[in-house]
Amino acid sequence: MKVVLHIKEEVNETEFMEIIGKLNYVEVMMQVKDQKTSQFISDLAESFSNVKEYESGKKQLKSAKDLLNEF
Repeated sequence: MKVVLHIKEEVNETEFMEIIGKLNYVEVMMQVKDQKTSQFISDLAESFSNVKEYESGKKQLKSAKDLLNEF
């Protein structure tokens, strides 16, 4: 399982990473501190969430025609 987290306060970041590092069943694959990359990952996670909601019938998406008409 993979999890994306956003640590809101930079002060707690070091403490959190120390705690996670002590868990032998957790592997820290990557730390992202760049704002642009972080925003991309957040947007991508939101996109996957939207697709999941659409597939379960909880969300209605716009058609390509509706999206083009917005421009």
